Amino acid sequence: MEIKSFAVKTCLIFLVFAAFFTPGFAFTSDKKDDQSLLSLSDAIKKALESNPRAKAASSQADESDARITQARSGLLPQIYLNETYGRTTNPMWAFGTKLNQEKIAQSDFDPARLNDPDVINNFITSVTFDWTLFDGGQTWIGLKQAKSDSEASQFMLQRTREEIIAQTGMAYLGLLIAEENLALIRQILETAVSHLKMVRSRYENGFVVKSDLLRAQVRVSELEQDLFAAESGFIIAKAMLCNAMGIPAGSSFGTSTRLEQGGEIEEPVEKWTQKALANRKDLKQLLTHESMAKEEVDKSLAGHLPSLHLVGNYEINSEDFSDTADNYMVGAMMRLNLFSGERLSGKTKEARASLKRIQSIRQELELGIDIQVRKAYYNALSSRKRIKTSQESVSQAEENLRIVRTRYENGLYTIISLLDAEAALKQARTGYLKALHDYNAASIQLALAAGTINEILQ
Repeated sequence: MEIKSFAVKTCLIFLVFAAFFTPGFAFTSDKKDDQSLLSLSDAIKKALESNPRAKAASSQADESDARITQARSGLLPQIYLNETYGRTTNPMWAFGTKLNQEKIAQSDFDPARLNDPDVINNFITSVTFDWTLFDGGQTWIGLKQAKSDSEASQFMLQRTREEIIAQTGMAYLGLLIAEENLALIRQILETAVSHLKMVRSRYENGFVVKSDLLRAQVRVSELEQDLFAAESGFIIAKAMLCNAMGIPAGSSFGTSTRLEQGGEIEEPVEKWTQKALANRKDLKQLLTHESMAKEEVDKSLAGHLPSLHLVGNYEINSEDFSDTADNYMVGAMMRLNLFSGERLSGKTKEARASLKRIQSIRQELELGIDIQVRKAYYNALSSRKRIKTSQESVSQAEENLRIVRTRYENGLYTIISLLDAEAALKQARTGYLKALHDYNAASIQLALAAGTINEILQ
């Protein structure tokens, strides 16, 4: 089954995002003099700037970028400056210290002094370095993983931004329908009050019994309670939008958008599923993590290979800094792990298990994406049909109320028929608003599920 295009060029569902995309919301100016007007695009921009989730995701991406520098440092020599102080009477260390200070004299070879040396102080200032020339490729693999992790973090950041856009769109939509519902209740209450005046007039003139007046009063009282609930719902919806934008809940603003039907889509659900598998940033993030997990297996296997290090040391020895002696040492070291207590093989098993886990999560996400797309697609389809039928219901209910009111005024119908006609009209209009809301909400979810929602900002 097919439905027409949301937008001629992109065929994307941006019903809630911009008027020039012919979306589910048509951006029209509803002037409010007492407060500034907020469009949906303004709300989205504010949310992307101020929403704590967006800030946290951006910081996490910065963390991943910093890890690239850390991983790259493993390719460079590690150089340290050390200052050490020692005081000893240990025969071996005392003789060695004097030797390093270049203060050995003939008398120092006296067995008595060798066996029982005087206390000696030594200050050592040294510069040491260690350069890993080869470690089986572990450092290079680690650098590659760090770059992949940074890429995955960018995907995560983009997906978070998409979710924030959807959250803001849903919150804005919730505020619109709360505003529309509040206006509807006020309108229905105004009608009920008008009917109450008519019933009171007929009662005072002796045309109806008192029970008719009481029923009409009860009806007004019920609608007043509905009005209180609608007012609370409006305040809550506005607070939820403020929360999505990352601003205080008491912020004052009005909406510059009106809830409308918007366009349709024509691409079949299979096309949307293919688009989702190609665009979803969270899936791309998992694929990147899967690649990193494969590299981790190679990295763990590289731990069985020998490593080659270039080492060096330059030091200055002095007893009291009045006289100094220096020396240096350079060398190379090869290291091969012959037995690690199965630590290395355990790391390989862990890496392979992690790879399988990530592959399973990726498969689960692919299946979940298909369900998300289909659910949003068919919800949009059914809601679109409900809009048409509910429009007809509203027209029929309005005509029915007109007829019933006229006949009640002529004494042909009872008050119950009049109140039933009022309730039917309220239900029809509420159903129409709900259909509009559900269609636009499904449109947001479809765009989010397809991974195309962020294109509104391009």
